[in-house]
Amino acid sequence: MSFLTTWLEHYGYWVLFFALLLEMLALPLPGEVLMSYAGLQVFQGKLDWLLAIIIAGAGASVGMTLSYWIGYRLGRPFFEKYGARIHMGPDKLEKASEWFQKYGNKMLIIAYFIPGVRHITGYFSGMTRISFRKYAVFAYLGAFFWVSVFISLGKILGPKWELYHHTINRYLIIGGVIAAVIFVLVYLYRKYKNHIISRTTSILEKGIQHFHTMGKVKFILLAAFAGFVLFISFIIGLIQDFLAHEFALFDEVTAYIIHEMFDPSWTGWMDRFALLGSYYVFMPLILITTVWILFKGKDRALELTFFALVILGGEALDEGLRSLFHRTGPSPSGFQFPYTFPSEQTLLSLTVCGFAAFLLVRHYGNVKIRITALLLVIILCLLVGISRIFFNVQYPSDVVAGYVFGGAWFSLNVILLEIFRLLRNNEFMAR
Repeated sequence: MSFLTTWLEHYGYWVLFFALLLEMLALPLPGEVLMSYAGLQVFQGKLDWLLAIIIAGAGASVGMTLSYWIGYRLGRPFFEKYGARIHMGPDKLEKASEWFQKYGNKMLIIAYFIPGVRHITGYFSGMTRISFRKYAVFAYLGAFFWVSVFISLGKILGPKWELYHHTINRYLIIGGVIAAVIFVLVYLYRKYKNHIISRTTSILEKGIQHFHTMGKVKFILLAAFAGFVLFISFIIGLIQDFLAHEFALFDEVTAYIIHEMFDPSWTGWMDRFALLGSYYVFMPLILITTVWILFKGKDRALELTFFALVILGGEALDEGLRSLFHRTGPSPSGFQFPYTFPSEQTLLSLTVCGFAAFLLVRHYGNVKIRITALLLVIILCLLVGISRIFFNVQYPSDVVAGYVFGGAWFSLNVILLEIFRLLRNNEFMAR
């Protein structure tokens, strides 16, 4: 690696271009580290940020193009005979071929962030005769997205590059793997949707005494239950890391990146973002949602009851958790209740705004409205969390814990609301 960085310092863009080209041909080169180091060169004024991204993206794209046509022309017999020499023997070839046939070229964008996977996608795209036009769209978009992330990361880290880049690279790889897993799960759900829903509904129906319901309710219960299980698993990991005092590096790196991305000129905007996580925003939203339920709700009393439970229970849950973990924030606080784990603002933002959005769009069939509501809640929660870190009043791990505990509380109440709705509707039908 020191050899490559030395060459990068002397020959700049040429090394960036050819190193990424060769890595896409499955040569064992440390592309992420090289790109983040190029970002450091950008920070030092030795390289231009936009030009570095264009040249690096072009190198990766040329490499992906060559690997596609090699796979297309030489095909399976060549790799079965000679593949072991480039770490692509028959066993690995067969497994990768099965994987690629199932999930196709849409995985290309995510695959760049997974070492080993990005090196073979071009070959297998050619071997499986995927249309080059389709392949090129995803491969080139993924290449430029990949290089933009790592070069920008190196630029942001600047003088802290040597200290943090290995840690952040590991987080990005983990994020890529998680994204790939989510992609596969979505793919499997879409392909086997009816089977999954029928099996899961059968289990849920046994749990609620074999009551029957509409397909939409089944899907909501399935999604909420999956979310609840996911958040509970995250909670277990968070508690283990908290007890082992393993948040220090994550907090240090994340806080550094936030403060590098948002300088003091963002203070005015951050004040506004912070308000999004307060009752200045919650109260109007609560009022609007209450009025909406009274005029448009299907089970008004039930929905109002659960809405109140989510709000009051969320407050109680947050105070109880902060008292239990007893962790003081990064800045001295004059408040009587200075504990910050989990973040009160992110927990309540997710539970109050998320559940309000759920109730507002619950009976809408328009998919665009639902997606828009989901994106608005995600953006609002992210802005609130960023503001907490920016003002140095909470640790990044406090913010993440708020999301995780809030997500568990939100999904649990969605499950309970829909089960009670089922019970109520079946009682009504029985009469």
